[in-house]
Amino acid sequence: MSDTVSAAVAALNEKMDGQGFEGTAKFVIEDEGSLIIDESGARAGDDEAEVTLSADQDTFQSILSGETDPTSAFMSGKLTVDGDMQAAMRLAQALA
Repeated sequence: MSDTVSAAVAALNEKMDGQGFEGTAKFVIEDEGSLIIDESGARAGDDEAEVTLSADQDTFQSILSGETDPTSAFMSGKLTVDGDMQAAMRLAQALA
């Protein structure tokens, strides 16, 4: 597991403040690895998920810090979404 994924897991768990996510989502960070968010919180992993979001490291960090809106990143092509769009929208709300 890369340092980027480890840091992302810690930041997501802090951001969600102990709350899980209803469903399963996977973030794929290009050239770094992937992580899963579910009812238990965030963890490194490459499991199957309802929705998979993919972005480069800069875009992911920008979304996580609140600098970039996930919807804007998606509309500009910096974030790709594969799977259940409703799950993606719920995740965006959970991370807001």
